[in-house]
Amino acid sequence: MLETSKTSSDATSLQDAPDLLLAVKDLEAWYGESHVLHGIDLEVRRGQVVTLIGRNGAGKSTALKSMMGVLEKRAGSVQFGGVETITAPARDIAKLGMGFCPEDRAIFASLTVRENLFLPPVVRPGGMDIDTIYQLFPNLRERMNSWGGQLSGGEQQMLAIARILRTGATLLLLDEPTEGLAPVIIQQIAHTIELLKERGMTILMVEQNLHFVSRIADRHYVLEDGNIVDVLSGTDVEANHTRLQNYLGL
Repeated sequence: MLETSKTSSDATSLQDAPDLLLAVKDLEAWYGESHVLHGIDLEVRRGQVVTLIGRNGAGKSTALKSMMGVLEKRAGSVQFGGVETITAPARDIAKLGMGFCPEDRAIFASLTVRENLFLPPVVRPGGMDIDTIYQLFPNLRERMNSWGGQLSGGEQQMLAIARILRTGATLLLLDEPTEGLAPVIIQQIAHTIELLKERGMTILMVEQNLHFVSRIADRHYVLEDGNIVDVLSGTDVEANHTRLQNYLGL
């Protein structure tokens, strides 16, 4: 069930901050009996790129899945575009304009690139047309009739992002977009995210590559054992490189 958010003294309202697109407060989540998130708070404003960083098992992917409604056992508050979504299923959250790109990219190996691209329905007006998608991802134009299982990891990542953009989503949740990719492909993904940011797209992503995130992100939330333990601005990464490496266990 979706509910329009109400102004309260203990939570930021979109009426007070009209550029605030996503407001997460006291978010908790469980896998079965395992308590993974312990009350995290974060904000993402329109047009920003924000990252969640931390060691493996810190709860980063769980946080994205909880915001998207993929995990049913969650508590707290997730306001997206002024609507409280904590009790809503993923299909209703998607219709509001939140799109989730999982770490495994979820490309259908037995479908062509074109079929994968057009499989998700358009949920809101304003999605990218196919020509704009080709401009962002020229490789996809060349591979439109290839099977999803024939794509490289980088091409699968491009396709996973592209099909979300076509739906009209206004917030992208990206889980480890550079995982397992060659440096030259990582540069392409970074350039694409920069272009999306220039177009006003809002992105929240989980990422371990500090060099990658320092180039493109406005703010970084550090997650450890299901808690936010630090918040850094995008320009603070280099100055706090050793500190961040300790958080990541590098």
